[in-house]
Amino acid sequence: MNPWLARVYDRMPGGARSVAASLRGLYLRSWRYGSDTERLVEQALERERWSAETWQRWQEERLAYVLERAATQVPYYRDQWTARRRNGDRASWELLENWPVLEKEPLRRNPRLFLADDCNVRKLFHEHTSGTSGTPLDLWWSRSTVRAWYALFEARWRRWYGVTRGDRWAILGGQLVKPVREQKPPFWVWNAASSQLYMSSYHLAPQWLPHFLRAMERYKIRYLFGYTSALHALAQGAASVDFGRLELAVAITNAEPVLDYQREAIAGAFACPVRETYGMSEIVAAAGECEAGRLHLWPEVGWLEVREGTDPVSRGRSGEFISTGLLNADMPLIRYRAGDRGALPGEEHPCQCGRTLPTVAYIEGRMDDVLYTRDGRRVGRLDPVFKGRIAIREAQVIQDALDIVRLRYVPAEGFSDADTDSIVTGLRARLGSVRVIVERVEAIPKTANGKFRAVICNIDPDELRRIRADSLCATPDA
Repeated sequence: MNPWLARVYDRMPGGARSVAASLRGLYLRSWRYGSDTERLVEQALERERWSAETWQRWQEERLAYVLERAATQVPYYRDQWTARRRNGDRASWELLENWPVLEKEPLRRNPRLFLADDCNVRKLFHEHTSGTSGTPLDLWWSRSTVRAWYALFEARWRRWYGVTRGDRWAILGGQLVKPVREQKPPFWVWNAASSQLYMSSYHLAPQWLPHFLRAMERYKIRYLFGYTSALHALAQGAASVDFGRLELAVAITNAEPVLDYQREAIAGAFACPVRETYGMSEIVAAAGECEAGRLHLWPEVGWLEVREGTDPVSRGRSGEFISTGLLNADMPLIRYRAGDRGALPGEEHPCQCGRTLPTVAYIEGRMDDVLYTRDGRRVGRLDPVFKGRIAIREAQVIQDALDIVRLRYVPAEGFSDADTDSIVTGLRARLGSVRVIVERVEAIPKTANGKFRAVICNIDPDELRRIRADSLCATPDA
């Protein structure tokens, strides 16, 4: 959000914030849905019964189109292939294995070079996202791409679970609904255009959880969607509070892997199934969990490779996801390294749900730590603090004590003190009054298995146990 608009929004009373959220919802709805939405949804549901051979043929044909368009009409790739030809390289761009892996830095540095020549950027939908590693990205999609993408959401993140976009739903996401310093409800806004109760994941302190639960009851919420860690925190509150009658059809997790204890707690608290989903803003891969508990890929979205370094790994073994987007041919990302890891099943077996979509054995994702605050809140997914035009390549937040966090960052060209101030302000808005130690580094080290950890908690385990115990014993403020 524009900083000036953010300041205006922060000064608004709760009702006015809901009006602002609804206006934004109207704008998004005009891009995401249209008269062709139901047709697109039905087609997506029909494709779920295609044979493996039909899917392979469809993907190969779509991949050939995307590669040709990228090599001939997208400046970034066209320049690469032109240079290779000049150097005597006769490799064919028609073969995916001849394309290099795309890192985030070229995309971050020159995003418009990835747009096809025939695209008018003023007629495209612009998304600015930090990505999952704190690396800011600018992305553009045509209206047809946006609607195709959200038709898949409707088919496979809603219809599978017996709900629709017309049902009332609640979301716990990364948007800062209200400043953390404000400690009186409402901790949410009502987006009437999307039938959506957007709840602040930064106000999930034990004493405030009853307010969230009663708001869900008051708004007659049908299903719940959000970060796994946030849903788990809410579930812990629901397990110990008598908040009346709330009948949820499903709790849908997003952005973080679901651990067994989290699934059990969420399902037990809300008496509904928990379904895991996987996706990314770059629209190069996506998956959803069916009622049989298997995670199905969406083949229309991307071509997925699983590799370790430069070598492909065998099915059943963990590796890094390298994805080629098939849905967005106007800003194609070829062999894109998003940083996620997982594995394909050793063998594909028919799923009990009856769908023939390919499956994923598991997704490791980025097991980012959850940070803790003195008032008992658990804060995960800090990537929104890196949104906006901040000149960094990547960043990492490390918590060494309840009131001390370290910000490690790798600067990009144009970095200034204003960027540091913006990030520090964003961290304090979410964590409260903490000391932020800023560390400029040349590179952020990866873990032993090559993963990037955007958030790390180094608080002593005994201290963590005390914090958890105090949180459970806190008396809710009814």
